[in-house]
Parts: sequence; C-alpha cells; structure tokens
Amino acid sequence: MKTTAHEARSTVQREAVRTGLASCEGFVSAGQLHDLLTGQGVSVGLATVYRQLNSLAESGQADTIPVAGGQLFRSCTPGSHHHHLICEGCGLAVEIDPPDEAWIERAAQRRGFTVTRHLFEVFGRCRECPEHVGDVLEGSTSDDS
Repeated sequence: MKTTAHEARSTVQREAVRTGLASCEGFVSAGQLHDLLTGQGVSVGLATVYRQLNSLAESGQADTIPVAGGQLFRSCTPGSHHHHLICEGCGLAVEIDPPDEAWIERAAQRRGFTVTRHLFEVFGRCRECPEHVGDVLEGSTSDDS
C-alpha cells in the first residue's frame, strides 16, 4: 500500500509530539508543548498537537490529568498504572503509591459504587517553587498581574 503525503506528514508530526513530550520533565499543556515544538522549528499546528496528545493518551503512551481550563499531559510507559504528586508551580510530577487498590475498592463498595477507573493525583508545590509563582497548571505565568 502506498503512503500518501498527508499520512507521511501525520506520522512525522506524531513522532515530533511524542519526542517533544518525552523531553519534558513534568506535565505540560498542549499549548506549552506547541510552543516548545515551534521554538525548535517543528512545523505543527496547535490543533494537531491536541489531536496527537489525545491519541498518545488513548494508546497509553501519555498520562493526562484534567485541570481548570483543560488538561495536561506527560509521557509514560504504555500499560503502567501510576499516581502522582504534581507541582502547581512548575508542573514537576513525581510518582507515588496511593493507599492501595483494595482501599479504593472498599471505599467504593461501602458507598454502593462499582469502580470502572480512578485517578489519584495530589497537587501542591515542590521545594523549588515559592508560593507566589504563577500556577503553571492554571496556565498563568509569573508575569501575570
């Protein structure tokens, strides 16, 4: 089967997004990743970055967390299940162990729920980020007034 120019470009863009995301230390927004990629001379639209990030998340190659105003992404190993401490100042994410899966099941059962999936993310500030720094997870910068 012959590859079209559109398919080839899509493959190149997907790889650029995957590689760019892997180079980031913490969670980032699609806009932040788009800025990084275009700053490196990669020709990719913001809508394409969103599509590719969501595709990576669906395939298990990226973690995603919902935040006010959208979602954030981080590269991960497919098939791994993990939880994070996330710095609201810089986006740094550190994997942690939650109480345990049995605790989640017991808490749900006591309240009449059947667990289909769960997220366990803890937000705060890392020791490198002072309280007054703009929240990266909210999309603001320290220059905002």
